[in-house]
Amino acid sequence: MSGRACSPGHTSVPESTTGRKGSRRHEEVVSLIWLSSRWKLLVMLVPTIAFFTVFVVYPVGFSLYYSFTNFIGFGPAAWVGGANYLTLFTNPLFWVSLRNTAVILVLSVVVLIPLSFLLATLMRRNFRGAGILRALVFAPGIIAPILVGLIWVFILDPQFGLVDALLKDAGVAHPPEWIGGNTLGPISVAIVFIWSTIGFAMTIFYAGLQLLPGDVLEASALDGAGGFKQIWNITVPMLRETFAITTVLVITNVFKIFELVYQLTGGGPVHKSETLVSYMYFITFTSQQYGPGMAFAVIITVLGALVSVGYLFLLRNRDSETSR
Repeated sequence: MSGRACSPGHTSVPESTTGRKGSRRHEEVVSLIWLSSRWKLLVMLVPTIAFFTVFVVYPVGFSLYYSFTNFIGFGPAAWVGGANYLTLFTNPLFWVSLRNTAVILVLSVVVLIPLSFLLATLMRRNFRGAGILRALVFAPGIIAPILVGLIWVFILDPQFGLVDALLKDAGVAHPPEWIGGNTLGPISVAIVFIWSTIGFAMTIFYAGLQLLPGDVLEASALDGAGGFKQIWNITVPMLRETFAITTVLVITNVFKIFELVYQLTGGGPVHKSETLVSYMYFITFTSQQYGPGMAFAVIITVLGALVSVGYLFLLRNRDSETSR
């Protein structure tokens, strides 16, 4: 018989199979060595860094530079120092837009965060129609903000809106002017913003709830911590990072509100319902005051960053004091 004899209890391994395994291991080792090289990792990051530089760093730097000039959209720009910022700070409508944004921010954080968490807690329970209800709650979040504003115009408009029509039918002679009035514009924008964002916030909380360890919740239930006690003493502390992330996202989204104001009120009457972004748009593109408009954009960016970082700082200090 040709070939090598095999000792009892041993099987021969074809050389081709051994060669393939060795080749595969060699390729894996080579790929690991390649990925471990720092300069090659940097090469892989180049597309992301380039995209971020072109679409984030450059526009921010562009706005920051021209906020100190008398730029008019074309031609050379002369350096004017902080004159554009002084112009904004002495403009009463700037403070009106800041106040309106603050009202929307406070209402959104106070109402949206707890309500979305409670909805996520409810959606976690298995009951008939839970999937349909989740889809209905999340649906407004996938509608374009300009369309959301258009929908709510037919609900809140004092002339032909559904809400005031129902109030008139109920006997209210002078229903409130939800949009177009002097006082309720920011509150109406906040209501619409909450309606359009609650599904997104609920989804974040729902994902966090799904990651909670079931044995901890079961143990707390056995110890008598059920219902509200379990939510307040067990669930909420374990989700503090989720609360922090959701709150920061809500804060940044409030500072970006534009389409809702543009569609609902147009900033009127006489700019009384402007937010920071909508009034920045008016100054920059309607009034064509590009220098003050760039300064306005810088102020909005700084304010949004300060509020978000300040909230995270306070949250971190509270957690450190609690852990002592």
